[in-house]
Amino acid sequence: MKEQVTRRTLSVLVENTAGVLSQVSRLFSRKGYNIESLAVGATDDPQISRITIEVMGDDAATAQIMNQLRKQFCVYSVQELQPDRSIRRELVMFKVRAETSDVRNEIIQIANIFRASIIDVSVQSLTLALIGDESKAEAMQKLLETFGILELVRTGMVALERGAYTISDERKETTEFNIGKNIL
Repeated sequence: MKEQVTRRTLSVLVENTAGVLSQVSRLFSRKGYNIESLAVGATDDPQISRITIEVMGDDAATAQIMNQLRKQFCVYSVQELQPDRSIRRELVMFKVRAETSDVRNEIIQIANIFRASIIDVSVQSLTLALIGDESKAEAMQKLLETFGILELVRTGMVALERGAYTISDERKETTEFNIGKNIL
């Protein structure tokens, strides 16, 4: 029986230096994995960046790519985020044709239903920003298509574990344990 291929969300802490993103993405390319979504940015520590990568894969393929990532000198931590224990969000911006006040009002009502923000208004268009998961973005996109989407841009998914869990729990536990030892 073949394992099920599903969307996997990987959270990777790396050095915040030039070339690291290229090195990580080349690893996926060499192994023949397509990156479905990629988002990267600095963390609360300016020396460290977090890369959120979404790929389609089964358990074996995911374990293989995570092990390969861990071998990279620039990688501090790799974790697969479980859907039931994580929060995933994406920013999507829509520029929509809105040439009359009636059309603008209809689009504003749709934005309100989806809790989207209106971030730009012109005589001929509205630009909306939506934060949510794929299903929310796709539902709003489908409704806005009837008005004419002039442009659309997506950031890629970002994700965090729910509750008190963090990607670096192991390092924190070790640090806390060592601090406690030094005090005693």
